[in-house]
Amino acid sequence: MAERLTYTPRVPTPAERLAEAQHESSDALIEALALLQELHEHHVLETLVKLVRGSEGLVGKSLHVLEGDSSTRLLRNLLEVGRTVSELDPDAIGALGRAATQGVSEGARRVQKGEGVGLGELMGLLRDRDVQVALGALFGTLKGFGRALRDSRGETQETEAQRKPNEERNKNRS
Repeated sequence: MAERLTYTPRVPTPAERLAEAQHESSDALIEALALLQELHEHHVLETLVKLVRGSEGLVGKSLHVLEGDSSTRLLRNLLEVGRTVSELDPDAIGALGRAATQGVSEGARRVQKGEGVGLGELMGLLRDRDVQVALGALFGTLKGFGRALRDSRGETQETEAQRKPNEERNKNRS
């Protein structure tokens, strides 16, 4: 009696598997090589290698990559924005955000309807409580901006025109 034949396919060698993968992924490999070249030219690869190895000079290399006026300015601005944002009161930002959203919606509604503001309506709007609160907030914001700008210039003394409203406000609070 004859024995049954069994066929076992030959296992491809690593070189054959690599050649097949290269053939199937040629477009992706070309794009990856282009990206790799860009990373090399901008010294990002060297920095990443140092980061992974934890070798000395990583901070110096990182700063070298970020060298230049625009990068230094960017880092300073990011730090300044971070400091400014950390000083803001989240509740105040939330209230202002909701107010801005509602104000933009109301403005868009008026634009959509083609509504303008005549002199008579303007006078009426100045008596409207919502408009008075909004104007108070805007003028308060302007006052705060101005105070901060004067402080940044080293101006610390108030003018006579600034002193009078502040004195009257303090009398009304008493």
